[in-house]
Amino acid sequence: MAGPEFTYEDLLPIGPDTTQYRKISSDGVSTFTAEGMEFLKVSPEAIANLTEVAIHDISHYLRSEHLQQLQNILKDPESSPNDRFVAIDLLKNANISAGGVLPMCQDTGTAIVMGKKGQRVLTSEKDEISVSKGVYNAY
Repeated sequence: MAGPEFTYEDLLPIGPDTTQYRKISSDGVSTFTAEGMEFLKVSPEAIANLTEVAIHDISHYLRSEHLQQLQNILKDPESSPNDRFVAIDLLKNANISAGGVLPMCQDTGTAIVMGKKGQRVLTSEKDEISVSKGVYNAY
């Protein structure tokens, strides 16, 4: 008795990525080809720089989509007074943190960072040192 035909499906499919990205730098980033495949090589300094900029930006800025969602709450006639209070408070905090001095979240002072790299990305064997240096530089 034959079972159903195998079909692979993503466990957690992700929708389209509409994030607006910006190029930080190409310093310390290069490509090379080996066995017909293209590889990306990233220096420890490039990882530290990217981490520093990322930590600064996520500490001080909300994405435009998030800001739009907060604005939508204020315009929604079905929003409760509490919904509006929270949205206004988050917008006030976003305005203050965008000055680059006080971060958006000030609760613990602990940075939790996770990084992933693809199969064809080569870095030094101690990426955690570069990431830690970037976090240190951001603070």
